[in-house]
Amino acid sequence: MTLPRTYEVRVLTAALVLCTFTAPGAVGAQPSLRVATVGVLAPGPRTHPYPGPSEQALEAGLKELGWTPGQTIRVEYRYAEGRPERLEELARELAHLGVDVIVARASQSIRAAQRATATIPIVMSAAGLDPVQVGFVASLARPGGNVTGLTLLNQDLYIKHLQLLKDIVPRLSRVGTLGSPGATLPPKGQQALEAAARALGLELHHVDVRGGDDLDQAFTEMVRAGANGLLVKADPFVLEANDRRVVALALKHRLPAVYWLHTYAQAGGLMSYGADLFEVHRRSAYFVDRILRGARPAELPVEEPAKFALVVNLKAARSLGLIIPPSFLARANEIIQ
Repeated sequence: MTLPRTYEVRVLTAALVLCTFTAPGAVGAQPSLRVATVGVLAPGPRTHPYPGPSEQALEAGLKELGWTPGQTIRVEYRYAEGRPERLEELARELAHLGVDVIVARASQSIRAAQRATATIPIVMSAAGLDPVQVGFVASLARPGGNVTGLTLLNQDLYIKHLQLLKDIVPRLSRVGTLGSPGATLPPKGQQALEAAARALGLELHHVDVRGGDDLDQAFTEMVRAGANGLLVKADPFVLEANDRRVVALALKHRLPAVYWLHTYAQAGGLMSYGADLFEVHRRSAYFVDRILRGARPAELPVEEPAKFALVVNLKAARSLGLIIPPSFLARANEIIQ
């Protein structure tokens, strides 16, 4: 039977309307039916404990905002495998793919993404250095370029770390600080950390490490310099890639240590204090979503983490001969027995 032409038109119109309201962009999840592409640039290996949860966090955040990874949005992951020299090549690769947004994890990744493109929006996911001091953005409130996202402001965390160490080691006098050259604080951040140390009656002794082979010598040097405490900096290329060894060496040399990442405490380290990285990476999806909807990175304020956690490992404290005051334990978010 031949249907009247007016009926065919009505059916076609209804189908188009239905597509409009059921397509991923209909509720504002994306501006068109084109599948958006997000590039993720990360410093470590994919098999490291952190990338897995961070991938889950980003994709969970995208799902909460109406995107379906693999269907309405594609995520291209690139890992430097602990080799900082690969970051710029990988950043250029993502730029050449024509991704809509680059999510860059760690300060070195952000810098590499900046060098690769001045036009593709870049979302900082856990910037370990003050993004204003190192030139990623003009200000937190108005970034002013193609970069926005989240910062950990780790120099402020390091000041808190010194206070925590002093609280549980009253006789603390000299603190070794450990990190690779890529973890070096900008001048203002270093000055603030040294001022905080002086206010607590502490001296700092920094040791650089460029690879895992330097760790034994680094700990020997700190002990010879009279360090009786240790602050381990955020360092995805050397320290976090060798976290269990760092923890073992701190215990071997009887150095009470504070770390920024909870996985160190879970691996046997004395204590950690830092942001909830799962929440940080999940929140980065908010910036991706806003940008894909048409927001300009220059006008999206940079955010700081909303949650911080103190984790204390009592087994490590006992092996170091430390008695953690009950008042200190009361402040902990997690106590490992």
